[in-house]
Amino acid sequence: MNKKQKKVLIRIIVAFVLIILLRILPVEDGYLKLGLYLIPYLVIGYDILLKAWKGILNRQVFDENFLMAVATVGAIVLGDYSEGVAVMLFYQIGELFQSYAVGKSRRNISDLMDIRPDYANIEKDGKIEKVDPDEVEVGTVILVQPGEKIPIDGVVVEGTSTLNTSALTGESLPRKVEAGNEVISGCINESGVLRIQTSREFGESTASQILDMVENASSKKSKSENFITKFARVYTPAVCYGAIALAVLPPLFSMLFLHISPEWGQWIYRALTFLVISCPCALVVSIPLSFFAGIGGASKEGVLIKGSNYLEALAQTKYVVFDKTGTLTEGVFEVTGIHHNTQEKDLIVEYAALAESFSTHPISKSLQKAYGKVIDKSRVTDVEEISGNGVKAKVDGVEVAVGNSKLMVKMGIPYEDCHHVGTVVHVAIKGAYAGHILISDRPKATAKEAVAKLKKAGVVKTVMLTGDLKKVADQVAKELQVDEVYSELLPGDKVTKVEELLAQKGEKDKLAFVGDGINDAPVLSRADIGIAMGALGSDAAIEAADIVLMDDDPLKISKAIRIARKCIRIVYQNIYFAIGIKLICLVLGAVGIANMWLAIFADVGVMIIAVLNAIRALFTKKL
Repeated sequence: MNKKQKKVLIRIIVAFVLIILLRILPVEDGYLKLGLYLIPYLVIGYDILLKAWKGILNRQVFDENFLMAVATVGAIVLGDYSEGVAVMLFYQIGELFQSYAVGKSRRNISDLMDIRPDYANIEKDGKIEKVDPDEVEVGTVILVQPGEKIPIDGVVVEGTSTLNTSALTGESLPRKVEAGNEVISGCINESGVLRIQTSREFGESTASQILDMVENASSKKSKSENFITKFARVYTPAVCYGAIALAVLPPLFSMLFLHISPEWGQWIYRALTFLVISCPCALVVSIPLSFFAGIGGASKEGVLIKGSNYLEALAQTKYVVFDKTGTLTEGVFEVTGIHHNTQEKDLIVEYAALAESFSTHPISKSLQKAYGKVIDKSRVTDVEEISGNGVKAKVDGVEVAVGNSKLMVKMGIPYEDCHHVGTVVHVAIKGAYAGHILISDRPKATAKEAVAKLKKAGVVKTVMLTGDLKKVADQVAKELQVDEVYSELLPGDKVTKVEELLAQKGEKDKLAFVGDGINDAPVLSRADIGIAMGALGSDAAIEAADIVLMDDDPLKISKAIRIARKCIRIVYQNIYFAIGIKLICLVLGAVGIANMWLAIFADVGVMIIAVLNAIRALFTKKL
């Protein structure tokens, strides 16, 4: 509890004690009684009265402070001193509870996302000096000791250790690093001392980007939040005018048409009760809090959602489209076969690895790994990359073509099919077919379970898109039980296919595309929801996607959907509960059945229940 909350608590206790004393001590004189009751009233309510007055001066009259001020002052004027003070007292109790609940949820999220480092260690003259991470320039070597957070992204230049990535991924499995490995900020160094050469500025590092994304999520409001904002703007003035009408019209009607003496005090009391009941605190507070808690609960599981609008859309997801490589499969390709004609197989691998040496594609890396020697890129000239086909280049002045069957057809070179399942890389040397290299990838251990859990979560169709060969794609889809598969697609074809699927789905249904976030930026942007997987350190993922999964486990997708649906259920529970109770109590107040005490429950009680319900969105472990 902070200092401000402690001060409010002391005021509540003082006001409560004074009210009890005034109830015990008999005071007959009216003016003395009024004066005595004004003491606890001003102790507990002076700030509300001040806020209401400032709102009137700023021409922003209709808010909860104005409603409370008018209702309580009116009750005191009518002689209902204890009720007027009690309404203000319980309102402040509700506000204190709300402040504490929101603060607690924020602290929970801050603890769960406690990845922003406070300092960086730099060695100067043999001594370790702690500096502000903002002051560290790119290329500086920093020292990270066991138990410390890595403050800035970089490359390990010395040392071996294991890293705890749980604050980023939600999983506590350690990750081993050594010299030459890239590391990202926010991870905790568990064992050895690491010397890291920074590759980015602090503000551009992964931890800073993630924290900025979570902190700015509240700026992207969902339809439910926008509805509540618009509702409150119309609702509050409407109930104020309704209260005026309730106080004035029935007495005038009875006086003019029924010729009965009007009971002004009774109807004004009803109008004041009406105002207390109508206060929209429960809705205005609990709905944003529900989304905030939902986004925070997801973040501790390694699911970063950029706004409540995406959380709401995720809850409506009925179609999930996957990229294959790196999403449903490991993305770790290995050479499993070399079939050649007259050339030596070592020469085929050497030429293929050199020709592909300028590419960052996993297949290129697997060829370089199979070659097993240092790549001398000076041997390679005239490199021409043909999108969706392969690469043509000169290696030691010799023409080499490396790619799929489309490339061979395009070049008019007869080729041989491979009867084994896997990615086939055909190689032509000096315009003649030399042979092919078989490269295999395997599905992730949790991929089949992930697809099954998506269907269990209510996803009606799962689709896989890939640029890989049809027989490879079909085998993976069959093994994982994906509903539809489209293979041999160019990057542009994936966007076209997603647009076709978008046209097929229902109006309220949402389509999510799941990719590795590096090569799939156009598709991630085109889908209703773009989900990037395995995005540790990937700028492309964080920028292009609406939702970022900080590790590469596809099981997180169904968990993210369940978190979103739980949050939306809580939001609608609060909306129906708050509006329903208030409407019932408003009717009871208007006809004189409800008094100020019921009004207090309709306002403060409903708000407390709604806030408690909203906080449930923070807890996601069992989902």
